[in-house]
Amino acid sequence: MIYVTFYFQVHQPNRLRHYKFFDIGRSHFYEDDQKNGEILRKVAGKCYLPTNGLMLEQIKRHEGRFRISYSISGTAVEQFRKFAPEVLDSFKALADTGCVEFICETFNHSLAFLYSREEWRRQVALHKELVQQEFGQTPTTFRNTELIYNNDVAEEAEALGFRTILAEGADRVLGWRSPNFAYQPEPCTKMKLLLKNYRLSDDIAFRFSNRDWAEWPMTAEKFASWVHAVAGAGETVNLFMDYETFGEHQWEETGIFDFLRSLPEKVLAHPDFAFATPAETSSKLYPVAKLDVPHFVSWADIERDLTAWKGNHMQEDALSAVFGLENLVIAKNDPDLTHAWRSLQTSDHFYYMCTKWFADGDVHKYFNPYSNPYDAYINYQNVLADFEETVKG
Repeated sequence: MIYVTFYFQVHQPNRLRHYKFFDIGRSHFYEDDQKNGEILRKVAGKCYLPTNGLMLEQIKRHEGRFRISYSISGTAVEQFRKFAPEVLDSFKALADTGCVEFICETFNHSLAFLYSREEWRRQVALHKELVQQEFGQTPTTFRNTELIYNNDVAEEAEALGFRTILAEGADRVLGWRSPNFAYQPEPCTKMKLLLKNYRLSDDIAFRFSNRDWAEWPMTAEKFASWVHAVAGAGETVNLFMDYETFGEHQWEETGIFDFLRSLPEKVLAHPDFAFATPAETSSKLYPVAKLDVPHFVSWADIERDLTAWKGNHMQEDALSAVFGLENLVIAKNDPDLTHAWRSLQTSDHFYYMCTKWFADGDVHKYFNPYSNPYDAYINYQNVLADFEETVKG
């Protein structure tokens, strides 16, 4: 049996309001609740609610044979509670089917692993508690923020009790190997590693509506045939993507919902294929080899490295500054200050400061609420300056 493993990332950052230099010391309100609410409700209408409804429909239609997984950041859950509780209810309805796995990550979708292992562990524990509270599951699968991964991430995650970890199936990691098998991280003895098949995943996430693509239009039948071609050359097809692919990045008018509605039936038409959650796939497969990944990889951009978040001096400066406040914040033992500090760690803040261009440029422009990365840096540093004054005061 070959397992098709769907994993979706659900995340919304807390966007900062326009915070001027002269606001420092005068205003301690950093987040733009109006914009956060507007964006969340828009994405809920275009993506979360219709896609969750479609997923529930397919699970019922196929009597549990269609199985999927999500990682929902803590910042997204907080926004659901505040601006669109019906979205959280729809995810809970999916959890109740028993066909959906909820995966653990850092609560604030942060880069903490790169700067503070202690803070990383605290955020992982917070997210694990959130999954238990909201969805009634104790997660056994882990994915680090933005699929940032190396041997150390796997070793730390195994030490926390996770049995499965997800990562990008980057060519420089795999070499001649295929992402369509389970592996074991080099330093681990129990954990299994599932790697994203980025070519097939990106066919849906990025190329689906591209009329210049040689394979356009993509149909469920065509895509299922590509999945079925793995038979004899793999044991799992790991399709990882942002959930906002459906309805937000790929609009309803592109036919993305019709494609998704038809896909399970087309995949299941082959008797050797089944859908499984990451934990299920991991439990059914033996690792074919140890995989040594000493250097960090991620799922961002062409390079699939860390340069989307820490590729220039502005990003490095901002990251060092916010994580440099750790001891002061933790010593205060103030829940509101700690929450604000962790919100400032969210990876999106540093993504907005990215100065990469060429093939990656359009991606960074699309997701960036600032007119340029320098404005993003100045605004962030103004906020951080006030926050530091508050913590030290």
